[in-house]
Amino acid sequence: MRLLVIEDNRELATLMTEQLHTFGFVCDSAHDGETADQKIHDTAYDAALLDLNLPDTDGFDLLKSWRNQAVDTPVLIVTARDDLDERVKGLQLGGDDYITKPFEFEELSARIQAVIRRFRGRPTADIKVEGLIINPASRSVSLDHHKILLSPKEYDILEYIASQHPRVISNYEIAEHVYDEDFDPFSGVIRVHMANIRKKLMLDRKSILCNEKGKGYYLCHP
Repeated sequence: MRLLVIEDNRELATLMTEQLHTFGFVCDSAHDGETADQKIHDTAYDAALLDLNLPDTDGFDLLKSWRNQAVDTPVLIVTARDDLDERVKGLQLGGDDYITKPFEFEELSARIQAVIRRFRGRPTADIKVEGLIINPASRSVSLDHHKILLSPKEYDILEYIASQHPRVISNYEIAEHVYDEDFDPFSGVIRVHMANIRKKLMLDRKSILCNEKGKGYYLCHP
């Protein structure tokens, strides 16, 4: 899952991206409102973490602008402002959660996953498709009750495809949600990962990860 971390403190932004990476998130960062606004319009992030004290604008104004423009990216407000009025205002303006600093990264990760899960309309944490069970909390995968061992990036790709079932997911969309902004979607790396995942998801001698030529990948019944 790909996040946009909007934080004016560059050291904290770096720490957040590094720590969230250990929980399986890919992060881009923005240190001011103008950059954040450009990135959130250019990229389909799974969620954004928004600090309110930005050098060129107030985070509330930025959030209000996004919602007025029908930007529906889930937004978690992450700020040192802890007054009740501020919390209420943030949620009323369209924030999906409000977290005060300091925070524990384990809790932050769980809240991000919960917000994304609600946004995608999944009531439970596990993703279940065609005998496949994915647990985002433990990053574990099983197929027909057999544990499947995946590399970290293979897991990220499969989780995203499964979360979008039954849609066909293109290489470009995978790159946009699973890799950061420096990744080259035409490098061939995704194709190698997909070949490996397909081999690992065999059921009745057929893979449940199917490819629609020229369009992308989807989970199917073998």
